[in-house]
Amino acid sequence: MNWNGMVRALARGAVLAMAASFPVGAQVAPAGGPGIPASSAPVPTATAPAIAKEAESWLTDLIKINTSNPPGNEQIAAMYIVGILAKEGIKAELLDLAPGRSAVVARLQRSAVAEPSRALLLVAHMDTVPVDKSRWTVDPFGAVIKGGYLYGRGAIDDKGMLAANLAVFIELKRSMAHLNRDVIFLATDDEETGGDASIRMLIAKHWDKFAAGFAINEGGNVFVKNGKVQYTGVQASEKVAYNIAVIARGTSGHASQPTKDNPVVHLAAAVEKIGNYSAPVHFTSIVRRYFEGLAPLEDDEIGKWIRSMDTADRGEHAQRVISDASPLWNSMLRDTIAPTVLTAGVANNVIPAEARAKLNVRLLPGDTIDVVLSELNKLVNDPLVKLELQPNAGLAAPPSSLESDFYGVITKVVTQEFAGAPALPFQSTWLTDSAQLRLHNVQAYGLVPFPLTQEDLKRMHGDDERIPLASFDKGVDLLSKIVKEFVVAH
Repeated sequence: MNWNGMVRALARGAVLAMAASFPVGAQVAPAGGPGIPASSAPVPTATAPAIAKEAESWLTDLIKINTSNPPGNEQIAAMYIVGILAKEGIKAELLDLAPGRSAVVARLQRSAVAEPSRALLLVAHMDTVPVDKSRWTVDPFGAVIKGGYLYGRGAIDDKGMLAANLAVFIELKRSMAHLNRDVIFLATDDEETGGDASIRMLIAKHWDKFAAGFAINEGGNVFVKNGKVQYTGVQASEKVAYNIAVIARGTSGHASQPTKDNPVVHLAAAVEKIGNYSAPVHFTSIVRRYFEGLAPLEDDEIGKWIRSMDTADRGEHAQRVISDASPLWNSMLRDTIAPTVLTAGVANNVIPAEARAKLNVRLLPGDTIDVVLSELNKLVNDPLVKLELQPNAGLAAPPSSLESDFYGVITKVVTQEFAGAPALPFQSTWLTDSAQLRLHNVQAYGLVPFPLTQEDLKRMHGDDERIPLASFDKGVDLLSKIVKEFVVAH
């Protein structure tokens, strides 16, 4: 008998029972409350499918399982998901990556012979970014419902997508759909930090369990403006992340006698120069197509400047106008550098010997970090300040095809569902697991299927993250229609 294996199995069973015992009903906050408008929730326009209501309960439970990364501790969420799938007669496998960290994979097979190049992968991550509870108006892990919104860390990023994928996967099983390809469900770990429990390690250790030709993941959005869907951005590419340390060194001494080589002063001057720097505009093919599709959707003034961005006479001015109009557009058009962390000093009366800053750099696909480093060194131009590239940079992956059958299905369905509002190819400024998939020849597309406003979207990674329940229900229905159109034989 494998005693260690038995103990491990019993421990897993106990955790699964604990996870499955979380109450399904969401906690309701008292009426009113700062920061929670009671009247701004969207009104459902149609009755949600039954599976969407089940998915609401799964999302509620997943929010209550704290998977803040670090440390992640996604195994409890993974076991909860395995338990849901088991009740549907679906065999799921836990893929252990580190202590307390396990991914989940399950498959609906078309036939006994697997065809990875045709399979569709439904992927979402279980971990979330951390929270500062003092800045939330509700318990970030309480799954509080108020005014038509479900509040909680991960409600949008990415447990909403996780619950929607689970719903679509289960719906296919219940309906005994005649599949024309395998459909694979994958819940990943460590997406937010990309460490040793991330999809990179999953691919290295278990690629044969979820190899696919196509994938749908987070990364794009259904953008709502003035109360209706303006367009759907289908992510086919993403920027590449790097981190740079800015290090100023000087002479430590008593603060009563200021020195010319004070590292704090030199660091502050360098960070100011970097913060005011704007890299040149570079149109990638996807960004060019995005703005071509966006121009007729915006008001006449913004549309005019969008159409002028690539012209010889007004292009430079137009690029400034569009960059100033939206941080998203600005970042889509150029490499960006954001100072994020400052560290210096040990006491008020001590001039430190060293001061440091961290820069987060997001490169357009095809651009190189060496060029950026060279530009920043010339800009800072201070012998007391050094710039050092940090390890664990992002990956420059090729874009997904805008001509694939799956991209065509996505664009067709979303256009039908949102009264002709177009689907536009989208290059996200943020990172997703799709970059790793694209490097393994997967045509991966990003689409969080819930119609969301800018007010909703800006709460991701921020305070009081929330999702409108009407939008969640609509997103489950939308994702179901996309997947069925692609995987069910007609």
